[in-house]
Amino acid sequence: MKSSKARKQRKTFFNAPLHQKRKQIASHLEENLLLKYDKRRIPVVREDTVKVMRGAFKGHEDKVLKVDLKKHLVEVEGVTITKADGKQVAKPVHPSNLLITKLNLTDKWRRQRLEEGLSSEAKEEIEREASDQIKQLEEERKAEEERRKREEEAAAKEEEKEEPPEPEETTEEPSAEEPSEKKPEVEKKEETPETETITEPVKEPEETEEKKPSSEPKKEEVEKKEEEPQGKKEDDTKEEEEKK
Repeated sequence: MKSSKARKQRKTFFNAPLHQKRKQIASHLEENLLLKYDKRRIPVVREDTVKVMRGAFKGHEDKVLKVDLKKHLVEVEGVTITKADGKQVAKPVHPSNLLITKLNLTDKWRRQRLEEGLSSEAKEEIEREASDQIKQLEEERKAEEERRKREEEAAAKEEEKEEPPEPEETTEEPSAEEPSEKKPEVEKKEETPETETITEPVKEPEETEEKKPSSEPKKEEVEKKEEEPQGKKEDDTKEEEEKK
């Protein structure tokens, strides 16, 4: 039971669940669609063709881009405003200011809802129109995929052009091989001192001890030989003075 109080009606409208809000976002049908489906208004769905009836964009006709259930608004392609920084943003429109000129029949549940109480001829027309729309959507998807592939190929070609030439890569190859050749040399150098340290320390002390005594007498003999001629020269000088 609905209340007659305005505050309670507003409360139920804004706090309604989403499955109820979807039915509330409805617009009037154009006259030819009204006679065909025998319905005055129908919920707006994405990809429906819509005409703006009021406001700054009055007379603008294009497809629905988005249906915002929470804000109870609809975004139409081409209905935009420019912000202070120059960006263009979609301007939402209330569904009561729209008129549906063409329905999106790709959803089978929507078709079943529209076909209720209609003749067999009207049902066949709806199915035929739905099949045409589905084919059109598939063609559009294929066209988008081809366009994306072309863009990817063009981007790949640009990357190949920006890559450095091959001679630079050849100069880098020997640098990668050098460390592998240098490693065995380092290992050899490290191995040689280890073998020398094991053999040499045993021989060095014996040789030095034996050589020291042999070298000392030689030095004494040289000193004696140097002293002897000096003594003889002194004796000769004394004898000469006495004779005089």
